[in-house]
Amino acid sequence: MNIPSDLQYMSSHEWIRVDGDVATVGITDFAQDQLGDVVYVELPEVGRVVSAGETVAVVESVKTASDIYSPASGEIVEVNDGLSGSPELINEGPYENGWLFKIRVDTVGDTMSADEYAKIAQ
Repeated sequence: MNIPSDLQYMSSHEWIRVDGDVATVGITDFAQDQLGDVVYVELPEVGRVVSAGETVAVVESVKTASDIYSPASGEIVEVNDGLSGSPELINEGPYENGWLFKIRVDTVGDTMSADEYAKIAQ
């Protein structure tokens, strides 16, 4: 299971990479593995202001649909348009081309380190 140490994680299996005042958000390798083949992604609108812990997206797989929660409060500034035609990018690289959205961060919510997340992603 790939759990990069430079990211922060939510217990609901989202990751966040903060770079200055903008953060990139996606789902973890564990989450994509549990979902199976991703077939559709509903992304948030650019410009939407969200709160940490708020449902902002949906990922559908051949097994189920899963709500995606924002790890931070702030404004959505970019979404991964590549997922609309190729949702399988999440399965292929959840920390690379499979990211979901970028958010201008006001505050980061409750997150945990890679070591802490590794204990629940088993």
